[in-house]
Order: sequence, then C-alpha cells, then structure tokens
Amino acid sequence: MLQHDRAAGQLQPEFHRATPECPSPQHWSMIDTMTAEVEVLEFLATLVTTIKPRLIVETGSFLGVSTEWMARGLQRNGFGKIISCEFDPVVYERAKERFINSPLAPYIELRNQSSLEMNIEGTIDLFFSDSDIDLREKEVKRFLPQINPHGVILMHDASSHHRVVREAAHRLEDEGLISAVFLPTPRGLVLAQPRAGRI
Repeated sequence: MLQHDRAAGQLQPEFHRATPECPSPQHWSMIDTMTAEVEVLEFLATLVTTIKPRLIVETGSFLGVSTEWMARGLQRNGFGKIISCEFDPVVYERAKERFINSPLAPYIELRNQSSLEMNIEGTIDLFFSDSDIDLREKEVKRFLPQINPHGVILMHDASSHHRVVREAAHRLEDEGLISAVFLPTPRGLVLAQPRAGRI
C-alpha cells in the first residue's frame, strides 16, 4: 500500500523481470507491484464491454483498482455487478474507501472474506482469480460449477516466473476442466473457458 501511495497514480515501467514469453516487460506499465499491469487493466475493461457479463466475481481486491476498471465496463454496458473479495481487513477498508462516493458504487459489492468461504448466488459470467497464488487452483475448482459455459475465466500472475499459477492452469487443462490460452504479459494472464457444457 505504501508503494501505491508513493506512486500517487503515476505510471511506472513494469517491474517484472524478463521471461521467455515476455522478454521486454519494460514496455508495459504499472501503478504498483500488486495491482495488475495497466495494459491488463485496460484489457479487463474491454473484456467487460465485449462479453457483457451480468455477474463478475473477482478474488483479491487489493486496493480495488482492477475492480474499478471492470466496474467502468459495467457502467458503460449499463448493467451487471461485480462481487470482489479481499481477505485482509486493513486492505479491504482502503478498497472500500475508494468507492464510497464513486459513481461506480452501484456496480460493486466488496466483501471482507476468504474466496474459499465466499458464497455467490447465480451464474458467473466472468471470473477473475487474483488472490493469493496458492489459492488460484482451488478458487477455479470451487466456482467452476457456477461459471457460465460461455463465460470467461482469468488467472493473473501466470508467467513462467510465477510457476504456481501457471502449473495450476496446466493441471486444470490436463484434467479437462478448462481450455486455456496463456497471454504473454509480464506477470502472465490465463484466459480460459470451462470445457463442460459448451455447445
């Protein structure tokens, strides 16, 4: 959070070291090392306006920046809701402050709880897994039965440097649960769909 505050919204070159799939990470920008790359944030907003989700579920709100970008997409669509959870109560309060007087507030429901204990009603059209890296595989498996067969699953931090998430996505694919594409961003982003139930 201190790094985020010191940056004061100023964009910085992405900090992540080069990987075989992304040899020039300095071409990307970041707000801080915890929030997704700026280009990924832009992608999230565009994805929301492209697929028109009614329900987005995000794990790992942190300070609510990615939540805000997706909510902007919902606002442009004119409908939908994002439910986002943050386990750390101090970080949750900071994220909550971000939206108190925001015009995006009607689209956002922040929860201070574990993603593995969170109950969601309805069909999830977009699932963004961005919490603790050791939980990502469990999160996808937990919510997969509720994810729209034509919906989208995103897993952040899936670069070859972050082997935990990358290997989890490969396992999910090997088990026949998802079909995945690994986007070559500095920190890595999995774009996937459930395999079951598709026409």
